[in-house]
Amino acid sequence: MDFGQSPLLVIWETSQACDLACRHCRACALPDRNPFELTTEEGYRLLDEIKSFGHPMVVFTGGDPLKRPDIFDLMGYGVKIGLRCNISPSATPLLTAKAIDRFKACGLARMAISLDGPDAETHDTFRGVPGSFEQAMAALRHAQKIGLDTQLQTTVTRHNVTKLGQIAELAADAGIRMWSLFFLVVTGRAQSSDDLTGEEYERVFEFLYEISKIAPFEVKTTEAMHYRRYIAQRLKAERHTLSEGAKAMVYRTAGVSDGKGFVFVSHIGEIYPSGFLPISAGNVRRDSLVDVYRNAALFRALRDSAKREGKCGACEYQNICGGSRSRAYACTGNYLGEDPRCTYQPTGALEVVGA
Repeated sequence: MDFGQSPLLVIWETSQACDLACRHCRACALPDRNPFELTTEEGYRLLDEIKSFGHPMVVFTGGDPLKRPDIFDLMGYGVKIGLRCNISPSATPLLTAKAIDRFKACGLARMAISLDGPDAETHDTFRGVPGSFEQAMAALRHAQKIGLDTQLQTTVTRHNVTKLGQIAELAADAGIRMWSLFFLVVTGRAQSSDDLTGEEYERVFEFLYEISKIAPFEVKTTEAMHYRRYIAQRLKAERHTLSEGAKAMVYRTAGVSDGKGFVFVSHIGEIYPSGFLPISAGNVRRDSLVDVYRNAALFRALRDSAKREGKCGACEYQNICGGSRSRAYACTGNYLGEDPRCTYQPTGALEVVGA
């Protein structure tokens, strides 16, 4: 894909309302909906414009999208006009078996559930509400029962890094299609004391790489673009011992970064390069999403590898990695700076995935 023309993924934060109190929440979500959220009609227009990109994937997220009474109408409309749609609901009492049945009836491609620990004590402490773990597991079991594809999402922090193996076992038992691991960006409620060091990131990458060889699900990272660099290095050293599915994941996401193949629309219509990079380039109420993504100075700068600074600007893996622009901004105030959680020292020789 030409990421200068179309994103691979559009995230729509349908609402910031949520009944959980997650310790890492980038949105600092509250239980009540914002009266200035995009209306149903504005949501339809947004989906029409997303469709004009071509065929990006749309994720209905939040907060908790189930806090919107019109969410099933919006999802159904997205599917009707030919968009591939996923949803990422919160594991609360709103996530009933009936709601999951309606996800499937709407034609959603996948439901993504967050799980940040292998047991109630770990997960519920992280999510701030007792019972969230059991709610999440019940949702995964019901989706498996009715044949709705699922994705597990885990935010990697000091709180749960030693329990990733146990979470992977739960993921396999739940029959998920993908395990998506979010690497902390210190924004919203997230605290720097919860983040890992660059060296610890590399150890997690090693674990994920080994899991990818045997797991019955795909492994993907968010805001850890340098995991692709790690994979490329291992593939080169080991003569392609990684599974074909895992290598395909690297190819599909190669180069995707904040504002490059990725765009985030907030609950009030602000257009961001990422939900973790809180610099707006426009608002869908007054601006064309397509025009902002393609032509706004912020997005163009983020896609221009020549503008990256520090190690990321000199790195031979920049075409598959590029570093987290959100983390650079959160840690240094410069979204073009180097990713401060990457330990790799560039050599200057251009590498190709799988070379």
